[in-house]
Parts: sequence; C-alpha cells; structure tokens
Amino acid sequence: MMNILFASSEVYPLIQTGGLADVSYSLPRVLKILHQSVRVLLPAYETVLKAIDHYRPLTSFSLNDKTVQVFETEIPPSRLKVWLINYPDYFKRSGNPYIDEKGQDWPDNAMRFGFFCQAAVLVAMNQVGLKWQADIVHCNDWQTGLIPVYLTLTHEKNKPKTVFTIHNLAYQGLFPYDTLQKLALPENLWSYEALEYYGQFSFIKGGLVFADKLTTVSLHYATEITTSKFGCGLEGLLNYRRQDLTGIINGIDDNEWNPAKDPYLSTTYSHKSLEKKVNNKRALQVECGLHNTQQPLPQSMIEPLLIGIVSRLSHQKGIDVLLDTLPTLLELPIQIVLLGSGNKNDETRLLDYAKHYSGQFHVSLGYNKALAHRIIAGADLFLMPSRYEPCGLTQLYSLAYGTLPLVHSVGGLVDTVTTATEETIKNKTATGFSFNEMTADVIYQSTKQILFYYQQSSLWKQLQINGMKQNFSWKKSARQYLQLYHTL
Repeated sequence: MMNILFASSEVYPLIQTGGLADVSYSLPRVLKILHQSVRVLLPAYETVLKAIDHYRPLTSFSLNDKTVQVFETEIPPSRLKVWLINYPDYFKRSGNPYIDEKGQDWPDNAMRFGFFCQAAVLVAMNQVGLKWQADIVHCNDWQTGLIPVYLTLTHEKNKPKTVFTIHNLAYQGLFPYDTLQKLALPENLWSYEALEYYGQFSFIKGGLVFADKLTTVSLHYATEITTSKFGCGLEGLLNYRRQDLTGIINGIDDNEWNPAKDPYLSTTYSHKSLEKKVNNKRALQVECGLHNTQQPLPQSMIEPLLIGIVSRLSHQKGIDVLLDTLPTLLELPIQIVLLGSGNKNDETRLLDYAKHYSGQFHVSLGYNKALAHRIIAGADLFLMPSRYEPCGLTQLYSLAYGTLPLVHSVGGLVDTVTTATEETIKNKTATGFSFNEMTADVIYQSTKQILFYYQQSSLWKQLQINGMKQNFSWKKSARQYLQLYHTL
C-alpha cells in the first residue's frame, strides 16, 4: 500500500469549474478502492466550507509567519478523505477559486497557490503533526506546479516522489518576475531551464521541469503537446522530457453516468434495450419545444437527427465555427439542443438563432446537470468541434449512452472515438464519426454524410452498441497510474 497525496485546486462535488474537479474526485476514489492510502489536498475555500456538512480540525502549523489550519472532511459515499488547507486571507473568498465576481483573476493568485504548494510540501513530508508521510505527491495543473520545486529544494531524506499531470497546457500560471522573490525561491531558478518563460514566472514549468514523472490525459494529447501547434511554447521542454511523459485516458464515473439507472431520464435503458432510448428523445423534444412525432412536422422534414451539444462557449470548443455552420446546417433534416455558457457575444448570437429557428434549434444557457444527462441520452448525435481537447469527458458519456459522437480529430477525441469506415464497420469497432479540418463546410458535409448512416437503422444500432460496450471506467485508468507510481 502506498501513501498518495493528491493535490488539486478543485474537487467534485466540493468545488468545480471544469473537468479537473471530476478527475480529482474519481481517480483518488478508485485508488482508495484499490487499497491505497489516499488523501486529497485542497484549499479551504469559503464555498467548500459552506458546502460540507462536517469537518474537523486536525492540526495547525506556522508557514511564513502565518498560522495555517488543516481540516479533514470525507466525501460520501466513498468516504474519501480530503484535507483542507485553511488560511482565510487567501481562501475565504466566495465563488470561483481563480477569479472575482467581475471575471478578473484574483490579483494575488501567485501568492495564494504558491502558499498552497508550500503547505502541501510540509504535509507531504509529515512536518505538521499528522503522522502520515506521502510516498507519492500527485500534482495537477499549474496551481500545484511549485510542489515539485519546493520538494527539490528541501534537504530531507526520504522525500516523496512526484507526478505532475497536465490537464490543459494552455493554462500555465504566468506572473511577473518579482513572484520569484515573493515566494522565497532562489535566484538561480530564474532561467529558461527552470521557471522563467519569456520574461515571466511560470508555475506550470515548475511541474514540467522538476516532477519525477509527467502525465497528461490522453495518449494523443501527449504526442500533440510535443509539437509547435499544440505545445503552447513548451514543446521543446516536453520533447526533452518525452521519456518521462505518459498519456493516460481519464475515466468516467459509471455510477453517475449509466443509462440503465440514471435518475434524470424519463426512461432508463441499456445496450440490450436500445429501443427504449427513443423515449428520451421524445421527452427532450417536448421539454425543449422541438417538433416531434406527436406534433405535425413540416412537410419537408423527415424524422430529424437530433444533435446534442453540452459545452463551454469558448474558442477552444469551436463555438465560433459552429455559429458559422448553423444557417446551412439547419437546412438539413436535423434538430439541435445546446446547453452551455461562456462568451456573451456567442450567447447572444445563439439565442438569436434559437428564436429564428424555433422548433428546430433550442438553447439553454448556464449549466443544468439534469438537462445535460437528458441531452446526452435523448440526442442521436453528440457534436464536439473542439480546436484542441486534452481528453474530453462528454464524448465518453455519449458513448456510454448510445449517442454517437461527431468530433474533431484532436487529443483524447482521437483515442476514444473510432471513426466509422468500411473496415471499422465490418469489424464492429466503429463508435462514431470525426473530421480533420476545422471549418464550417466540413462540419456541414460530415453531418450530411452521417444522415446517410442514420437512415440505416440496423447499422446505426450496431454503432450504438459498439460504443456502449467500451470500457472507460476509472478502475482501468487508476491501475495505469498505480503502475506508474510503482516505477518511482
């Protein structure tokens, strides 16, 4: 059994802004099931303390002449232990961990997460009275990037080994030069071989340079980030560390995402009862005000292909290209239901289209967990036109629900969706569709081609079954992480 300290800036269901929170709960939970001693380390944000029913103080210690408390709570039903680093001056702030109510970065983010990293090192080294020392510290994204740096600077024996996971290389934690002094780091770390990045101080380089092993969240993304197109200026360093870089696909929580027992659905189903899936389509059409077979369809419209989209409205997610595609796309016998939020101009344009194409295109702004489940179950096709996608989770959910994904061939989408071709259809490995060029016309032509498959009900059903039989459980991924830990 190994002692694993899993350090993260967000953990589901305590606080979440993206997929990192899902990973930071699901992976430690399954590592615990696999008989490891796991502690998740998280800042004690005000939102977290308000969200939990109970926590207890474990210890207090001094760091940089500041008194820090460690609280412990558990996430039911797994009883996963979470240790909370409590220093109210840095973490007692409502809302988002990274930005204020106006959407601006907290001005002291460098100090906040630098302090969290220093505290993590003391916890990991059993220097705060917890009588528990980590064998492995698993760091996640730039907010934890200085943990390997501070561990390298300690002179203690039996230091824990470190793994640093890149969830999204585009977010790097860049700050001015004086951050080096403010965080009490030696001047020799101001080097392109260490923490300097084009005249700025880089948190993520701390993890990339100093961690013992590097991982990212899919095999294809691990290759992509060593190229200039996807490397975000760090491709040289990542090529240098290529032997230490591993891609491991994220899993999904098959208790949360399982169409056979999903409480949000009007009708549950499995790959053995796929004929029931259409009940969820009809329910979604009614909920979103779309034409359905209980209503008269326009004469020009056959049974429509219902496309689902659940996404942040951002440049990364390709929403601008989708907007360019919509006028021609909606000339096809399709319907679209979109759930998301983000860029305000994109939100306005989407709402305008929804008004113009009432009965065919529906938009819900914000995030609605229940509706997300119903879209993924009720849609026939799930569209992900991401410019880049380190792993992606929603395409995994759609596969589990027999909703065929249409994806841009990047990152984890390549690893998880097998494109329908003559060969893959014949050998029953095809699970969806993909396109290589990120243009409006390519998305239109891909959708037009997919309508040909959709009209062949037996073929479509086979593709659905292929996808639903895929194994994207966290247990499979967690075992790969365990194997990596044991190499250290």
